[in-house]
Amino acid sequence: MIDIIQEYWKALLWTDGYRFSGVAITLWLLVLSVVMGGSVAVLLAIARVSPYRAVRLPVWVFTYVFRGTPLYVQLLIIYSGLYTLALVKENELLNTFFRSGMNCTVLALALNTCAYTTEIIAGAIRGVAHGEIEAARAYGFSTFKLYRCIILPSALRSALPAYSNEVILMLHSTALAFTATVPDLLKVARDINSATYQPFTAFGIAAVLYLVISYVLISLFRKAEKRWLQHVKPSSSH
Repeated sequence: MIDIIQEYWKALLWTDGYRFSGVAITLWLLVLSVVMGGSVAVLLAIARVSPYRAVRLPVWVFTYVFRGTPLYVQLLIIYSGLYTLALVKENELLNTFFRSGMNCTVLALALNTCAYTTEIIAGAIRGVAHGEIEAARAYGFSTFKLYRCIILPSALRSALPAYSNEVILMLHSTALAFTATVPDLLKVARDINSATYQPFTAFGIAAVLYLVISYVLISLFRKAEKRWLQHVKPSSSH
């Protein structure tokens, strides 16, 4: 094991020539997908709770499709399927985009986490205290100001515990990036296994690194919850 770590630590943790390390690629996939998916999810969540069927139905279809099908299948369709379409082949911009395994992986991860995050935030919006909304309306808040000042801050805080689980699941989902030949952490581990024929060591190292990243993420979310959800914790009796 020591020999493998000494030989491959740069590929795992630092840089391997001109390429980023497996951990760096994994974190980059996670950050890009979570930021992109989460940003769009806020808007879709608002549409998801709209009283107008024509607004909320397309969002429901989107979340149903991406939550109801495996991420692996979604990645295969985006990476292998879309590139075969004439529309993609004939458009230079689309052709260049879908030729990149990295682009396809980020898109698949972002759409998947967007669907789950939309439902998480939509549920939190529905859970905002009705009294807070009525009080804001009594003060003459417009719908935009109501969402900006009351509903979204309250919903995003209450959605934090569930969203932290979604981020951890997305970290695990990045392991599918090898399907699109993206050199993430698992891809590096597979390469180590191919070179050394020691699967327990190769994938064991990858598992430990995933555990370390998960621990850091969980710790950060726990600190965020302690800061922003302090008011919902029951007070200790004296």
